[in-house]
Amino acid sequence: MKLNELNDNQGARHRRMRIGRGIGSGKGKTGGRGVKGQKSREGVSIKGFEGGQMPLHMRLPKRGFNNIFAKDYAEVNLGEIQKAVDAGKLTATDIDHAALKAAGLARGGKDGVRLLGKGSLTAKLNFTVQGVSAGAREAVEKAGGTVTVPEVVAAADKHKAKHRTAQAAAKAAKQG
Repeated sequence: MKLNELNDNQGARHRRMRIGRGIGSGKGKTGGRGVKGQKSREGVSIKGFEGGQMPLHMRLPKRGFNNIFAKDYAEVNLGEIQKAVDAGKLTATDIDHAALKAAGLARGGKDGVRLLGKGSLTAKLNFTVQGVSAGAREAVEKAGGTVTVPEVVAAADKHKAKHRTAQAAAKAAKQG
């Protein structure tokens, strides 16, 4: 065998069928799509349609619900924080959401950070976070640090407090 005699095996290379190129091609006119109907048209994919049989997504039972009031916390474990401290990514002793985000530990979490106790912490750090597990709080305090969780006041309570102070001011002005 010589180099000029090398070629592919029979059937290894196959030209694609060019559909809709005249009746002589064998795939002209309707181009293998049959006659009329939704599936003969362009841009149609009937996802989940099973020919009139009840589709799978409708046969299965509904389960659970989405809580629209759920808080979205970025969950961070103590072990990850200790790794970041050892690597020099976290240098500050007072750590909050912004510091964790800058170190690449807190992803997402539009409602803040929740501290979880997986792993061990040896560095003395002071945390200001929106949530903390009991184990994480214990581990941070054992290492000599502190955890501060800001108290969240509901909007209705803020309104009541504002209303009470306004009433008290009006009463004082009336008397005095």
